[in-house]
Amino acid sequence: MTFGKSFFAALLALIAFSVLCFLMLIGMIGALSSEGEVKVAEKSILHLKMDAPFREMQVDNPFAGFPFGGNEAQSIGLIELKQTIEHAKDDPKISGIYLDVSYPFAGFSTLEEIRLSLLDFRKSGKWVVAYTEVMSEGAYYLASAADKIYLNPEGEIEFNGLTIEISFFKRLFDKLEIRPEIFRVGEFKSAVEPFMLEKMSEENRLQLTELANSLYSHVLNRISEARSIPAEKLRALSDNMEIRNATIAKEQGLVDALYYMDEFKDELKSRVGADKTADLEFISYNKYKKTVPASKSSKNEIAVIVAEGTIMPGKADLQQQVIGADTYVEEIRKAREDKDVKAIVIRINSPGGEFRASDMMWREITLAQKVKPVIASMGDYAASGGYYMAMGCDTIVAQPHTITGSIGIFGMMFDMSGFLNNKLGITFDEVRTGNFGEMYTVSRPLSQAERNYWQKNLDEHYETFTGKAAEGRKMAIEDLKKVASGRVWSGQQALDRKLVDVLGGLDDAVAIAAQKAGVSEDYKLRYFPRPKTLSFVEQIMVQLQEQEDEKTKAKLGELYLWYQQLQHIKQYQGAQARLPFEFQIQ
Repeated sequence: MTFGKSFFAALLALIAFSVLCFLMLIGMIGALSSEGEVKVAEKSILHLKMDAPFREMQVDNPFAGFPFGGNEAQSIGLIELKQTIEHAKDDPKISGIYLDVSYPFAGFSTLEEIRLSLLDFRKSGKWVVAYTEVMSEGAYYLASAADKIYLNPEGEIEFNGLTIEISFFKRLFDKLEIRPEIFRVGEFKSAVEPFMLEKMSEENRLQLTELANSLYSHVLNRISEARSIPAEKLRALSDNMEIRNATIAKEQGLVDALYYMDEFKDELKSRVGADKTADLEFISYNKYKKTVPASKSSKNEIAVIVAEGTIMPGKADLQQQVIGADTYVEEIRKAREDKDVKAIVIRINSPGGEFRASDMMWREITLAQKVKPVIASMGDYAASGGYYMAMGCDTIVAQPHTITGSIGIFGMMFDMSGFLNNKLGITFDEVRTGNFGEMYTVSRPLSQAERNYWQKNLDEHYETFTGKAAEGRKMAIEDLKKVASGRVWSGQQALDRKLVDVLGGLDDAVAIAAQKAGVSEDYKLRYFPRPKTLSFVEQIMVQLQEQEDEKTKAKLGELYLWYQQLQHIKQYQGAQARLPFEFQIQ
């Protein structure tokens, strides 16, 4: 009887799964068959809705648009967005851009890249207008690139400066009787502080205060240029949070007019010369980007190797934003040996990661640098292991907002013997052949000899890091160490301290690479690594995992950030060259 029940239950599950797969397949076929050539109408307005997560390169959701497609806030690839805006600049059917942005999930360096593309678009004589109901600080910074900024009459703008917040877990670990075993080199290497302190150290508070002020000063200066408002006035408005409502925002010159949506559409109709009774021709970014032609033909190539995420050993995972050293070593080697590749741009958006993985990629970058120009382009982050990659290049380009430096190293593991023994009633014992036991253990505290071993190991890695950094930057080791110690810098601060060479974006890095290679007038770009084509089953598994993540996020709410940080702890085994804290800039 039991066998019969089990058999029919399994059979029913199999039938249900088969029906689901069949329906999904029919849906995909229908969607694909309905996708023809994109037609762009005359006097079209490119609608850029920017309230989405940003990544360096597009990672498409294969099920977007399906009922089971999960979160519709699909990520936007910065590179693809820039290419789309550039194409629209010369497209006679595009009259202008409607910038629709309230809460972009992007760092200020990414926003700066988009701003520069919008400002370049305006050089064609076409217009960019921004309209929304509410704007975060980042949204307003992006909107400041528009000709005009319009706000709902009851709308709001967040204009009160930047806040950097760090979560601390020491009390949690104390209650659970979990004891972190911490090793670090550099008084500013504060990645471990959330596990050993209840608030920031004075060194960390100093570096974060100076970092926030450096980032925000640049933000205010750019807004000042765009809106013709003195930076000192903007600072006063921000410090005192005087922009309380839309009316004050207009009075102080932060926005140009207060419109309801119908009034805004009338403004757009006036801009395209349409009758008030006519319909506007909007075209979405996701649709219009399909009209962007492939890269131009040229025998000269510049390889742009995009490294985004956490640095780890092994293979890369673009979906999960893992910079796998094995994958990137291979990509850099192929670019070095390819005679058609005249120069290489390493695009870095990474807080760092595992030390040896960073060193492996540094080695391959230095080999490439001996035979052709290799330029580093820094995104939102190029810190610690991310800086390790950049320091092997012959020129480093950073945005003023880039968070970089963090030349330091740390290691951490957890003694969970108190938790296991006192909370769960689990004990351990061991025998060993020598004076040292298992070095990655959670079942007991480390001995003093083992702690000495780990600290010496990290000291040696730090000397390697700083020595190679000094060599790459052509600095005396004593001078390099003055700006090391795990301290982070903004791109502007890093330029002042000779840790980077040029302030600019990806386009500037490409231009430098082309100039150094002598191909400024004739080259094409190729981006690596290319996203892996997933099988149908793999696509389903990825989508199911994303749906699980969404459910977890919905359940935990504001606690989700802490959950993510606890997940990061799993990656902290061994020597780490990563950003010295997990934080949010708000």
